[in-house]
Amino acid sequence: MQDTQRAVPIIDVTALYSGDSDAQQQLGEQFIEAYSTAGFSYITNHRIPQTLIDRVFAASAQFHALPTRQKKSVELNQLHRGFIPINTSTDVNSTLADVSHPNQSESFMVMREDGSESQAVRAGDYLAGPNQWPQLNGFREAVMTYNTAMTSLGQRLVRVIAQALNAERQLVPAFEVPTTWLRLLYYPAKNPGVDWETHGIFGSAPHTDFGCLTLLAQDDAGGLQVLDTAHEHGDSATWIDVPTIPGTFVVNAGDMLQRWSNGLLKSTPHRVINTSGKARYSCPFFFDPNVNTTVTPLASCINELHPKRFEPIRFGDFLRKELEAGYDHHKQSDHD
Repeated sequence: MQDTQRAVPIIDVTALYSGDSDAQQQLGEQFIEAYSTAGFSYITNHRIPQTLIDRVFAASAQFHALPTRQKKSVELNQLHRGFIPINTSTDVNSTLADVSHPNQSESFMVMREDGSESQAVRAGDYLAGPNQWPQLNGFREAVMTYNTAMTSLGQRLVRVIAQALNAERQLVPAFEVPTTWLRLLYYPAKNPGVDWETHGIFGSAPHTDFGCLTLLAQDDAGGLQVLDTAHEHGDSATWIDVPTIPGTFVVNAGDMLQRWSNGLLKSTPHRVINTSGKARYSCPFFFDPNVNTTVTPLASCINELHPKRFEPIRFGDFLRKELEAGYDHHKQSDHD
């Protein structure tokens, strides 16, 4: 097992808030270096208060402690918001494991809040609409306060990455009304008598994230592992533990950022195997472009040595295919 600190770099993002263009340029270069190799980093000095992070974890624990019947009253709907029970989500597109079982986790999903008078709802944009909320005091406020803070952080990160790629005009507008997902995940303790990996059972099977950026807050249970991209094929695959480091988020690039950068920035496979002997909680925030965005390789990332690798795709169309393939709730919609 490699040393995590070397394999997954730690990036100080103070420059996001400094207004110093030179410092921001240097930060952008650090991101390009990290995401063109590991595809992952920790970020520090992100200015999301620990008290707010603690509040969203407390809200998650409060929700997951509810009786199943009560959680199912806000079960995942056609707008991909609500409770996702265990055994209803499968990483069917995984190419790194024989995934024969659904992910061993349950979660509550929140997306951008769109009221009935919002432009996105009036236009009929895919997934546009309101969130579902359980009857829990303070839950909605804690979750949406965190969601708003993370959206602001995501926009700052995209702006710096766009500057480093000489693509501000192409990237920044795509995130003015972003697609956001906050997933409150709960992984139950694993039965110590079952070898999950041998039987194709994972907390989260090996996969890449289909969006742009993922910003992960996780507890101290461990279990997140990232593929060592230097040894990603066959039996020689090496998985690197990515434990929590206090005061940091784990940030990774997704498939859309890989497409936009013409493969320069890597969407690295990762998985979760909870061997801690206790429940694991994590709160990934997925920061993605507007569903109407066409994602095509940036001109600044195409040259004679790196010809165009990807065809243009509309993000909303891509999302629909991913959700219908991976979630029982969306598969059922085909027969409604």
